[in-house]
Amino acid sequence: MSNSDQVSSGVMYDPMPEEEGIRSFIAKCDGFFPPDAVAAGIDQQRKWYDALCAQFSFPHPAGMQGHDDAIAGVPVRHYRPAEMKSTNKIVYMHGGGFVVGSRDSHDSICAEIAQVAGAELIAIDYRLAPEHVWPAQHDDCFNVAQSFLSDGHKLVLVGDSAGGMLAAGLAVRAREEGFGDQILGQVLIYPALGGDLNWPSYGQMANAPGLSTDDVIYYRDVLKAPMDDPFAHALSVDDLRGLPPTYITTAYFDPLRDDGREFTAQLARAGIDVQYREEPQMIHGWLRARHMSPGAKTAFGHLCKAISDML
Repeated sequence: MSNSDQVSSGVMYDPMPEEEGIRSFIAKCDGFFPPDAVAAGIDQQRKWYDALCAQFSFPHPAGMQGHDDAIAGVPVRHYRPAEMKSTNKIVYMHGGGFVVGSRDSHDSICAEIAQVAGAELIAIDYRLAPEHVWPAQHDDCFNVAQSFLSDGHKLVLVGDSAGGMLAAGLAVRAREEGFGDQILGQVLIYPALGGDLNWPSYGQMANAPGLSTDDVIYYRDVLKAPMDDPFAHALSVDDLRGLPPTYITTAYFDPLRDDGREFTAQLARAGIDVQYREEPQMIHGWLRARHMSPGAKTAFGHLCKAISDML
């Protein structure tokens, strides 16, 4: 089914940012992960994505300690900076549409966040679709988080894209399970939250670089998470009271943009302390452009400050 069949509002066009740094990033990405990658088989998608991630990998900051582990049977990676400013912990959930990605794909991103925040970060290597459909991904992340919460630790939940969906779901479940006071905050980076495909951004940015509306539809279909599942799609939660302080950052050139806008509004109406930042020249996936795009560098700085403040 085409975007025009799926999206009834908004003007469809071929959006492209003006910033040269992000344009160079887009061109480099297209050389490794083609815009129509979801039309390929799963194995091929993962090979392309891993190659792309390798091109944007950077050495860990000096003194960073990292090691792989398994918590509750789920693979994780720990990052511990040389200078610890907080004993509270960051739990990170990577993006990739639930189809691609791993603790390797976001390695340098996690290391840099841990370094700036001055806190231990635990990256979760949750199970992927289509081999494992919903709620396997949520269960993996909750089991890891619960192991820390049960020991009395306080956490900041962070996730990008699909990981933002997981982080938001964990915050809701932690509240339901009686751990709400131990969640210091949630940081959602261009999150997928179950937005209505008729919202403007899904039409205006249907062909945006980095993520298209057809891609969103594909990933939803592969994951098979019910649209009314509050742990899957935070926008479907009726009562948001009691959720933690929240920082949401979106990209203007992204079909998921209105997910972040609407969730921000819903949280504010529920009385939650929420900050929203929309990057005017950014696309979905700008985290990887933080060392080649001035806009992405600025966005990453605001993101890290929000995490540090929550800790």
